[in-house]
Amino acid sequence: MFTLSINWLAVLLSTVALQMLGAAWFMGVIPKPYALALERTDLVDRKPEPIFIAGPLLCGLVVTVANAILLRSFHIDTMPDALVFGAISGIGYLVATVFNVAINPNIPRPVLYGAINAPYFLLSNLVSCAILTAMP
Repeated sequence: MFTLSINWLAVLLSTVALQMLGAAWFMGVIPKPYALALERTDLVDRKPEPIFIAGPLLCGLVVTVANAILLRSFHIDTMPDALVFGAISGIGYLVATVFNVAINPNIPRPVLYGAINAPYFLLSNLVSCAILTAMP
């Protein structure tokens, strides 16, 4: 049977950190380029609906739990190793998925969409891995 203990306080703190980083990124750093990538200038300065707050929170929790399980499973317990893992999984899964989502007919400017979203997902994964490793 597979059993693995993870630090749920670290998971909670990481999830909150990702939510705060996401709010700063999408509401403070890139709101205009994001709207431009979607050709939806009506989104700028618009208050987000509850799903746009709860959805990323839940997704951040899922990513954080996955990171916690993988870091423990691979016995990654030093910050440099955690950041390498975060970079590899961030680029290999999250950044690649952002660009894959972007290249569909509903995203009018896929390269811009990927270019402005990918850095957040890579950075958030690095932050998640750092918090989880700092709080074993």
